[in-house]
Amino acid sequence: MALLIKDSCINCDMCEPECPNGAISFGPEIYEIDPALCTECVGHYDKPTCISVCPIDCIIEDPEHRESEEQLWDKFVLLHHQP
Repeated sequence: MALLIKDSCINCDMCEPECPNGAISFGPEIYEIDPALCTECVGHYDKPTCISVCPIDCIIEDPEHRESEEQLWDKFVLLHHQP
């Protein structure tokens, strides 16, 4: 499942540099997570680093982009192991 940054984001700049997939970028008003790039850090870390560094806990599971751990691994492989 991809992650989602809630409207309560304060644009503290903590999450964006921590994302190993480059899935986080600044949107029109707050940071946003691209669900096509988010693997919840599967393949990189034991848990999502963006959630770990967020000082206000505004990053949640995106209910519109549910994926199993196997699907997240498949996405990781596609993103990082292309010739």
